[in-house]
Amino acid sequence: MKRLANLSADIKQYLIVTGNYWAFTLTDGALRMLVVLHFHALGYSPLSIAMLFSFYEIFGVITNLVGGYLGARLGLNKTMNIGLAIQIVALLMLAVPAECLTVVYVMIAQALSGIAKDLNKMSAKSSIKMLVAAGQEGTLFKWVAILTGSKNALKGVGFFLGGLLLTLVSFKGAMLIMAGALCLVWSYSLYALKNDLGKAKQKPKFTDILSKSRAINILSAARMFLFGARDVWFVVALPVFLSQVFNWDHWTVGGFLALWVIGYGIIQSIVPKLINFKQALSPAVATSKWATLLAVVTLFIAVALHFHWSIEISLICGLLVFGVLFAINSSLHSYLIVSMADADGVSLDVGFYYMANALGRLIGTVLSGWVYQLYGLAACLVISFIFIAITALISMQLPQTSKN
Repeated sequence: MKRLANLSADIKQYLIVTGNYWAFTLTDGALRMLVVLHFHALGYSPLSIAMLFSFYEIFGVITNLVGGYLGARLGLNKTMNIGLAIQIVALLMLAVPAECLTVVYVMIAQALSGIAKDLNKMSAKSSIKMLVAAGQEGTLFKWVAILTGSKNALKGVGFFLGGLLLTLVSFKGAMLIMAGALCLVWSYSLYALKNDLGKAKQKPKFTDILSKSRAINILSAARMFLFGARDVWFVVALPVFLSQVFNWDHWTVGGFLALWVIGYGIIQSIVPKLINFKQALSPAVATSKWATLLAVVTLFIAVALHFHWSIEISLICGLLVFGVLFAINSSLHSYLIVSMADADGVSLDVGFYYMANALGRLIGTVLSGWVYQLYGLAACLVISFIFIAITALISMQLPQTSKN
């Protein structure tokens, strides 16, 4: 009974962490959509919009390394609350008159948001390892899939929220509304989030931020190219293309991308039901197979756009299939890193892995604006195909079991 009571307390703490993560995700998704659409309407070029997110991703790389170390030393409750506080500051920084929103100023605010996002992500993902008994890989796969999928579904709601807020209120008003809501979440978290979940028994050294596991290093490299492949066309190129070529308004662009991400998140959460779990225990086979399927679909969309094969139908249908396959790839990766991570100081391994994730997003984001501005969306998709093909090749080097 005593162990059950302790487990119940841990689960309560984890649920608070998850709730914080969900609330943060709503503001993060809305902020991304607001920045893309607002600054596109102001006449910013695709490359300039991409640069607004560059600090967001650069500091995400740094934060995942340092944040994993801090989580292992201080506890995940502290890193979570610090992340919430930083996001509130970032939102308030953007709630200024339009003439103050220079490129450099917005990049600094986005840098803070990037730090906040990765502190929250690392805290939530690392917590699962503490709550699932060793050897219960099926349960672990299911829990990771549910957390990851629900987060991305809520990020899609955030995209929708961003488009809605920009339509109904001003950019400044949207920032103030989100900052106020997050303040309420942060205040409750300071009160209720008390346990040092994920705090390492042996204090790690700063040099421990770099993973010593070959399997985690390989998985991290695959993750970098996988997320670079998504963001190279999804972050800037796609919303601008929908606005420019299809002539969709802010509401339509935000709503469509929101529905896509929500659907993507739902698929992620049910991946354990869609694929044979025994295959998921063979990282080399599972990850390379699903990456190859994703590469084929991406190449088809690029070819369809290049030859003008019913562009609107090809892009939208292709995007839907891409979302399903990418969700499966991402969910497999998310499960594997939690499974492979060392239970003592789990945030170190998870932080290193999401550092690679953030680096891929940074590369993809910058390329998304630059390549689209010079060569168009089809070129962005060709680069995406190349990145996914590299992901498949790297994944073949993973071990035949999920243990490092």
